[in-house]
Amino acid sequence: MLCVPRRGLFVIGAAALLAASGCGGTERPPAAQAGETATAEQGPWEWIDDRGKKISLPRRPQRIVAQSNAAAALWDFGVRPIAVFGPYKLKDGSRDPEVGEVDVDKIEGLGNVWGEFNIERYAALQPDLLVAGMYAPNALWYVPEKSAAAIDQIAPSAGVRMGGKGLIEVIETFGRLAGALGADLDAAPVKAAKARFETAAAELKSIAATKPDLKVMVVTGTPETLYVTYTPDHPDISYFQEQGLKVVSPPKPAKGGFWEVLSWENADKYQADVILVDARSQSMKPAEMAAKPTWTELPAVKAGQVYPWHAAERYSHLGYAKVLEELNSHLKTARTDLVN
Repeated sequence: MLCVPRRGLFVIGAAALLAASGCGGTERPPAAQAGETATAEQGPWEWIDDRGKKISLPRRPQRIVAQSNAAAALWDFGVRPIAVFGPYKLKDGSRDPEVGEVDVDKIEGLGNVWGEFNIERYAALQPDLLVAGMYAPNALWYVPEKSAAAIDQIAPSAGVRMGGKGLIEVIETFGRLAGALGADLDAAPVKAAKARFETAAAELKSIAATKPDLKVMVVTGTPETLYVTYTPDHPDISYFQEQGLKVVSPPKPAKGGFWEVLSWENADKYQADVILVDARSQSMKPAEMAAKPTWTELPAVKAGQVYPWHAAERYSHLGYAKVLEELNSHLKTARTDLVN
C-alpha cells in the first residue's frame, strides 16, 4: 500500500554483513542494565509466532530489536529493547508517538521511515531476536522486503499478526511474548494499565448505549485520495464497534484490504456525526484537508466534530487505555443529530 495507510503508509549477502559486524573479533556489546530487562533463565527458549514459525534458542533472548510499535508494546509490559526501527523520532528530535513510552535517548535507531533499515548496524548489535508486527501475511512491518533475507540471517524474528484479529487478542499476544522474554506480568504498572483499560472500555460501552444514533467514520488521507477504514481489518475500530459504537464501514475494501479508496470528489460518499482522522506524523492533517471542498461540506467537519485516530497505537493496555480515554472525552459531548 501507500506509505500513509496503515500497513505500508508506510541485497547484501549475509556473510558480508556478519563480517562487517566484526563478529570475528569485535567484543559483544554489553547486555541491558539490571532492572531494565529480566535476567535470562538457564536452558532453552522457544516461541511459535503468528506465522507458525518456531524459534528455538539455547537461552532466553536478551538483546531485543523491535519495530517501533512492537517495541512500544513490549516496553509497556516491561521488556526493554536495545534498538528500534520504524518511526521513533520526529524532525525536532522528540519522541514519535508511535514509539510510545520508549526512551529513545537510550536505544539505537536503525531506521526512522518506511524502507530504512541499517543492516550493518543491526548486525553489529549482535541481536538475539527481532520482533515486529504484521499487517500483511508473513511480512514483518517496516522490514524492507529486499533486505528481509539478509536480516533474517543475523537473528531469528518473531512476528505478531495485527490485522484481522481482535484488539484484546493482539494485546494479549504481545503480553505473552513479553512474559516469555522475562517480563513480570504481575508488576504493579502492568496490572494498573490493564485496570485502566478496562475502565475506559466500560465507559465507551456506556457512552455508546446512551448515544445509539451516533455514527463515527475513520479515515486517512493523501493529497489525491481519501481512505475510509474497512472495519473488520482494523482491531481497534472493530473493538470500538464491539462496545456498541456505530462505525461507518464500506461493504468491502479495495484490493489488499483495510480501506475503501475514494477520490476527493467522492469524499461525501459516507456521512457521519464524528470523523476520526489518522494522527500519524506522515498523514494528511485536517487543516490540509480543509483545502478540499468536499471535505469542508461533510456534516462532522462543519460541526467541528473531527478528532484524532491513533492508527499506529501500540498494542498494550496502557496504549489503548489512553486511546479510549481520549475518544470517550470527545464522544461524551458529540452531537448525534448531524446525519440520519
